[in-house]
Amino acid sequence: MAEGLIVRSLRDGSLPGEHAPALCLEDSLPSPLASHSHAVFRHLLASLLSTGTGTAVVLVAFHRSPSFYLSLLSPTFRNSIRLLDCYSDPLAWKSNHHPPPSSHSPQNITLLTNLNHLPHFLSSILHLAKDLGAQGHDRVTVAIDSVTHMLRHAPLPSVLQLLTNLRCHEKISSLFWLIHTDLHEPKVISSFEYISTMIASLQPIVQLPDYANANISASITSLEENYSNAKFNVRLKRRNGRVKLLCEELLIEQGSVKFSSVPSVSSVVAQNLIPKVQFNIQLSDKERMDRANVVLPFEHQGNGQNIEIYDGRRSLSESQKDPSSIKIGGLSEQKRGNNNKSEKGEIHYIRDSDDEQPDSDEDPDDDLDI
Repeated sequence: MAEGLIVRSLRDGSLPGEHAPALCLEDSLPSPLASHSHAVFRHLLASLLSTGTGTAVVLVAFHRSPSFYLSLLSPTFRNSIRLLDCYSDPLAWKSNHHPPPSSHSPQNITLLTNLNHLPHFLSSILHLAKDLGAQGHDRVTVAIDSVTHMLRHAPLPSVLQLLTNLRCHEKISSLFWLIHTDLHEPKVISSFEYISTMIASLQPIVQLPDYANANISASITSLEENYSNAKFNVRLKRRNGRVKLLCEELLIEQGSVKFSSVPSVSSVVAQNLIPKVQFNIQLSDKERMDRANVVLPFEHQGNGQNIEIYDGRRSLSESQKDPSSIKIGGLSEQKRGNNNKSEKGEIHYIRDSDDEQPDSDEDPDDDLDI
């Protein structure tokens, strides 16, 4: 679900008047599977090209050579991708002494040598995007395989400005990049997360124990599980300002990436909130039927006759009409024992003193001037 949502967001692009969506893919050394984060990057790249909706990609290659990426892609996708080679000669050492012949490089690979000059870097990306647009591709996505390598050649504000300019340009529909979080300060990572609309990170599926005090066999088992599985956490920023959190399990087998759903955070929290007791708090079918058959006190259950409740206002003549009822203390009761004679209940009231005034309808506070 998370992986499909990311691909759809990058494929659809932005609405008119909005910046292009941007994905920040993060990894770190605490997760042994983080070494395969470039496999996740290539999986998203291949998924985006395979949508077949006129989407094209400008790939900026820092971590691997362009020929490596071309060897992984199907020949049918090569017309939909342009590669900016920042891997072969990033400091222009080779080109100054031995300029490479242009015939040796494929048509869809452009060599970029001076990485310190970011305006030229931006114009090269936009030139490739316009080239793809001229061939009928209405959506162009820019993919950078390592922002960490970019920060070696340019300061942080310049790199952030470059990414922001790409998001604002009309020829760019979406943007995503990979960054190694353990090689930068937290404020650097926060800056890239701030300009992103989607943040995906890889985390170990089993927390590694303290090797100084842990069991060796348990540590080996945890390492083996982390080398094959990982948690793929995604944070999406919605247009209304809300944030949606998603989590999937990532599995890599023989270079192929697979995603599987995991229980949502809300369901896990709901299960943890259920109290752990020693007795069964659920009702069986018989107990549920017995509870439904219980007659509550406020219901009329007198064999078709209304239950008479004495409210203190029944006259003596009305009580004489019903010889089976006995009034004792203002309550209606059935005859007790074997005595068939009816008895009359009476209430005797004795004043505490002669100073006590009898009941009157007059308000005792009438003389108060409030």
